[in-house]
Amino acid sequence: MAEFTLPANSKIREGVTWPAPEGAGTVKAFRVYRYDPDSGETPRLDTFHLDLDDTGPMVLDALLKIKSDVDPTLTLRRSCREGICGSCAMNIDGVNTLACLRAISDSRGAVTVYPLPHRPVIKDLVPDLSQPYAQHAAIQPWLKTDSPTPPDHERLQSPEDRAMLDGLWECILCFCCQTACPSYWWSEERYLGPAVLLQAYRWLADSRDEYTGERLDELDDPFRLYRCHTIMNCTNTCPKGLNPGQAIGHIKRMLVERRD
Repeated sequence: MAEFTLPANSKIREGVTWPAPEGAGTVKAFRVYRYDPDSGETPRLDTFHLDLDDTGPMVLDALLKIKSDVDPTLTLRRSCREGICGSCAMNIDGVNTLACLRAISDSRGAVTVYPLPHRPVIKDLVPDLSQPYAQHAAIQPWLKTDSPTPPDHERLQSPEDRAMLDGLWECILCFCCQTACPSYWWSEERYLGPAVLLQAYRWLADSRDEYTGERLDELDDPFRLYRCHTIMNCTNTCPKGLNPGQAIGHIKRMLVERRD
């Protein structure tokens, strides 16, 4: 099994190594980031050796096994375990993804687990996502209309208009794309980022929404939208297979067409 070693100049120190349980069959090492800002200590990587014969198939299963049977102080977010809620987004083997969808077998050697990058860490694998959540709220992600609601039925769409929302409504706001975007790392206070812009386009593309002009006015900004340099990390890392880069391109095209 390949061993993971920290670079000599790393600010992360080696932590505790937990051996495999006695009589373990198939053993796998998990290198897990540990950090408690309140402790005043530098971050560390703890190594846990688990018996895969007694662990579920996904990385989230391994993390829950560690928390349940080895070290209950390990802190992480998780909820649905089905790739729906986005809670267990983290960086696994250098890739932002959902721990509940990442198979342990996808890693040849030790599995390395970090929180989502370029966010303050609350503790261990839990990043502070206050900033992207506030940016999401700022785009007013709900249906906005001035016309009265039909008295006898909901607001209707044609099948063709409804199909325009495919590839957008499936976003679960896990922020894997947001935290993989270099443009967001550089300008996170002013650039909305790929996850939020995909959500913005979801409402721009909705035929029932009557605030297209106002929404485009809010996005027509050198930083909010145009900090996107089509690096495409967002699309490459999305665990739901969505294309935030394409959605951002659609917004830019809508603004160009409005000026013509």
